[in-house]
Amino acid sequence: MTPLAVTGETYWTISLVIGLIAALVVVVLLVLLLQHIARIRRSVGGLLEVAGKVGANTASIPQLEATAPVLALIVEEAVVQDGYMNALTDGYGEPEPEPEPA
Repeated sequence: MTPLAVTGETYWTISLVIGLIAALVVVVLLVLLLQHIARIRRSVGGLLEVAGKVGANTASIPQLEATAPVLALIVEEAVVQDGYMNALTDGYGEPEPEPEPA
């Protein structure tokens, strides 16, 4: 039985195959990286759009701080108006007392 003869040409073939496999792995990894980068860019684009909307919504917060004193005045006036309405309706719509039997 003769041992397998390995020549210089066989070594070159083996090294070229290993290099080709390594290059294919690098290409696959680069494609995956580019896909992830594209997905991240889309997400960032969406975040920037939402951030603008959030900024527009929160721009009026200082104006909301001024509503609390106004609301207190509205409540006070509502209590006064309720008192007026109670004074106007006292005795209105109440059933008449039944006469006592003799």
